[in-house]
Amino acid sequence: MIKVTLTNDILKKMALIDENRFSLSTIELPVMTKNRLRKNSKKKSSYASNKIEGNPLTEQQASEAIERDEHKHFLKPEQEIRNYFLALNLLEEKLKRKEVFSKEMILEVQALVEKGASKEKIGLRGPMPPGMLFAVYDSVTGEPDYIPPEYCDIPELLDELVNYVNTTDDHPLIMAAVVHYQLVTIHPFEDGNGRTARLLSGYILDFYGYGFSGLGSLEEYFAYDPEEYYASLQMGLPALYYSGRENPPHPEIWVNYFLRMMELYSKKVCDIAGGAQADDLDGSLSYLNTKEKEFLVFLLKKRLLEFTPIEVSKMLEVTNKTVINRCAKLANNGFLVPNIVSQRIRSYSLSEFAKRNEKQILAKIGR
Repeated sequence: MIKVTLTNDILKKMALIDENRFSLSTIELPVMTKNRLRKNSKKKSSYASNKIEGNPLTEQQASEAIERDEHKHFLKPEQEIRNYFLALNLLEEKLKRKEVFSKEMILEVQALVEKGASKEKIGLRGPMPPGMLFAVYDSVTGEPDYIPPEYCDIPELLDELVNYVNTTDDHPLIMAAVVHYQLVTIHPFEDGNGRTARLLSGYILDFYGYGFSGLGSLEEYFAYDPEEYYASLQMGLPALYYSGRENPPHPEIWVNYFLRMMELYSKKVCDIAGGAQADDLDGSLSYLNTKEKEFLVFLLKKRLLEFTPIEVSKMLEVTNKTVINRCAKLANNGFLVPNIVSQRIRSYSLSEFAKRNEKQILAKIGR
């Protein structure tokens, strides 16, 4: 298991990522907007992660493959994209159940990544025929780029990784980087190792609160320069696993790269969320008429965090029905939340979206 020394450079990058994490926590988005952004991010991740492996589809073609009827016939590149998207959905469900990292999870994810492939490609790799070497070969020279550990060592190496994740005191960002490196390096499968590593590293980030709400794609940053990505994983070490890759002398090479991509990714997520928030606010306000906007301003200025329509109707000297109609319109556009008791609306509360955007709302329509 690799041991990471926390250099000043690593600590600085971790601090910047934490700053972005805090910034994102101050941005409130409606559920529909979050769901839209998450789906778009999963599409980008599915495209980018497979692009690293040489998938020829464009981003538009990848998106179309995901949206197509599941009963249609898919070409291999399309199936690869869909498999990754399905694996992201699977891990999303596991995250809701707070499922701990395990060997079973690793195997389940790889089986989904390789769905539709021959059965030899699913599950842990076995022995090679006599005289044959299992290796990752250079597509141009035919020389081995990487010679992973023997198949018989794989179960123990995976057990060691699982034990590390579930017992370590390492920071989650370091843990995610280690999981990514170890799964690629152990290379436990005949195929799908890189995609499985990226998926499970992402799960570690999500599990410990560093997934940035699924609003962006970390894989997109790895895919910008696949050569740098692979060079960072290889760290200039010999091709044979047992010649240094099992315990690299300078793991900070990989960790620095991983954190640099995380920093860029986390900053982009904050930008995306901030832009979506502004767009959603303008869009939501555009559906309100003048009286409804005045009503929203009144609620904010009076700090009516929770109220009944009858209370407000007396304050405004309008009918209860008028207030109910205005509340319904504000609720439909994300500014109010109805409080329901015995299937009836008893009161309304200002939504988090309205409270967090109070200054912007008053600046736009509070005159």
